[in-house]
Amino acid sequence: MPENKFKQQIANCTAEAFKVILPELFREKADLYLFDSVWLYEKIEVPKKPDMGNFALPLFEIAKQIGKNPVEVNKILTRAENKFVAEHEEYAHLSFSAAGGFNNARIKTEALAEETLPQILELDEDYGSSEEGKGEKIVIDFSSPNIAKPFGVGHLRTTALGHSLYRIFDKLGYKSVGINHLGDWGTQFGKMIVAFRKWGRHDDLKNDAVLKLYDLYVKYHKEEEKDPVLADEARAAFKKLEMGEHDEAHLWNLFKEVSLDAFKETYKMLGIHFDYYTGESFYNDKMPAVVERLKKAGLTRISQDALIVDLDRFGLPPCIISKADGATLYATRDITGVLYRWETFRFRKALYVVGTAQRDHFKQVFKVIELLEEAENVPPEKRCSQNLEHIEFGWIKFNDKTMSTRKGNIILLDDVIEKAITLAREKIIEKNPDLDTIEQTARQIGIGAVLFADMSARRMKDINFDWDVVLNFEGETGPYLQYTHARLASLLRIYGKDVPVDINYSLLNRSEEHRVIDLLYKFPEVITDAARDYEPYLIGSYLLDLAGAFNKVYQRKDETGRIDKIISDDAELTSARMALVKAVKIVIQEGLYLMGIEAPDEM
Repeated sequence: MPENKFKQQIANCTAEAFKVILPELFREKADLYLFDSVWLYEKIEVPKKPDMGNFALPLFEIAKQIGKNPVEVNKILTRAENKFVAEHEEYAHLSFSAAGGFNNARIKTEALAEETLPQILELDEDYGSSEEGKGEKIVIDFSSPNIAKPFGVGHLRTTALGHSLYRIFDKLGYKSVGINHLGDWGTQFGKMIVAFRKWGRHDDLKNDAVLKLYDLYVKYHKEEEKDPVLADEARAAFKKLEMGEHDEAHLWNLFKEVSLDAFKETYKMLGIHFDYYTGESFYNDKMPAVVERLKKAGLTRISQDALIVDLDRFGLPPCIISKADGATLYATRDITGVLYRWETFRFRKALYVVGTAQRDHFKQVFKVIELLEEAENVPPEKRCSQNLEHIEFGWIKFNDKTMSTRKGNIILLDDVIEKAITLAREKIIEKNPDLDTIEQTARQIGIGAVLFADMSARRMKDINFDWDVVLNFEGETGPYLQYTHARLASLLRIYGKDVPVDINYSLLNRSEEHRVIDLLYKFPEVITDAARDYEPYLIGSYLLDLAGAFNKVYQRKDETGRIDKIISDDAELTSARMALVKAVKIVIQEGLYLMGIEAPDEM
């Protein structure tokens, strides 16, 4: 993680203060290096209440270590810190205060502004970027819909989260590798082949191909209940497909081609990019070698005619490697996929953005990889098992009955997006009918609303999708952030000049401006936190705080009760405030980009 300048200065001051006060606290010789600046830096956090300061050091752990009351330690420490600041001019912009067991530090607004605003204005969209991950790869497996089935809203969370993480890790200097592990293999394709031969036509696949294939799949299951012979025909068809028979392979490739074409249209609409579309079938010719490795390592045994890796001692069900007839399973393909990706990419991390329902599956797969590397005596620094992460997430729920049933219990993602765009278009026409770019802006708002709603809570929480909330321009939503960005863009158009970097930062001296500058300063750390926790939500929550803080500046009133306009007759003050406006616009636009959302200049 890149060093935070002011946080490091606070840690330095605090470490020096501890050198002075430890003998006083102990009344005896003390270890003067008990709390050095490196250790303290990691303990410093952001206060829950902004008015407490820019940073805070909880003293409970420290007080416990030295056997003192944290409130008593805090009083003595704060005096020593402020004395040190008074004696060292380079720290004159810092001040410390005690609040119970929290040692709070505040940075003068002018110093914060001089450090932050020029960086943002000069770096623009590169503000918050780092070289933390230089030379390292992050492999992200996300989205992964099933061939010949509609792209349901159930795939929205993996798609939105995975795409956002791709951009976040790119921002931190890693080389992100996006992989779409398509569900393109398994016994269901035997059923699809039988269904298509009995009831399908090639002409049907010219329009809405995936929906029509899904209709055939649904029909097959209804007919199979009446005619069990169909199941035998499906098994025989899949066996032929596994053996590479031409006719079966041709139909399977057709299903895959039309499905992928449809998926790519959805991804294009969402602005999502994949580096590889390597589904389950990609690993078919690679699995036999992996199965042999598992056998040779002594990890497998036969149980009820199936080949398994017994994981009972780890509190996990057995991992089935192949069935009695030799057929491989989903787990076999994932194990093979991990090993192939490790050999191909030598990743720093491999992230599997898959719902929480697959938790045990990934525990099994990752444990098998770990056992294999141990059995093969792979040196620890060359093992991939420690670099595997299952990025779990909760469910997305729709209470809107009008979205439920084009296809049984599947809500189509395209339908959700189209409805969002339609509702956004209606709102634009109501609020700004003269806008030249109604259609483009409606798409930006509608898609942004859906994506932001998906990431508006921590990923392990379920999402309740409510249209009135999602498309609200004033609540904690994507459209609210987009509207704030458009307002900032409008101010810059009205100003009509280049915003200078060389301004009088002391003019940004109001509490509302301090809060905005403080948030701008913390943007790089928020990105790092989002990557560390695999939580794009942290960026969304930060952007809401930033937009709310800026809107307090925008709506602020002077002593006469009139709006304190950002653009006024005072040219020097206006320049300073417009620098703040441009910096906020840059950060909101970049934050939305990291969440996969566009930022319109007009709404």
